[in-house]
Amino acid sequence: MNQMLDFFKSNIGKPFREVSPSPFGRWLNGTLIAVEEGSLTAEFIVRTDMCNPGGIMHGGVATGIMDDLIGMTVFASGSQIFYSSVNLNIDFLFAAKPDEKLIAKSKIVRMGKKIAHAEGEIRNEAGQIIAKCTTNLVATSNVIK
Repeated sequence: MNQMLDFFKSNIGKPFREVSPSPFGRWLNGTLIAVEEGSLTAEFIVRTDMCNPGGIMHGGVATGIMDDLIGMTVFASGSQIFYSSVNLNIDFLFAAKPDEKLIAKSKIVRMGKKIAHAEGEIRNEAGQIIAKCTTNLVATSNVIK
């Protein structure tokens, strides 16, 4: 039985501001819409405070969405060790504007004892890919409490 996976399943439909252990995740304020072994899917609404001066979602926000969601996915794997990103390679492929609903999805490709490798993507409601990434996370000496 994976208690962390069950925790995330029990929080489907709840805003991150209410359930995320991450202050940054609470600020992003997505909503979990699907939870599977090795994959989480969340919705986000682009707010004006997420945008750059050009009026589109800042690349750092897209990066943060994927990094935070992938971190949650690794956490949901049931590991008691905290994994931290060591790299994140991202492609920005389409712009997102304020009030747009985005769907972000994570996928663990390989969960090792020391290194986890994962992928993430963000799409708009029309299915256009906004951004995608690959990342590696390393097991730290920190234990999750």
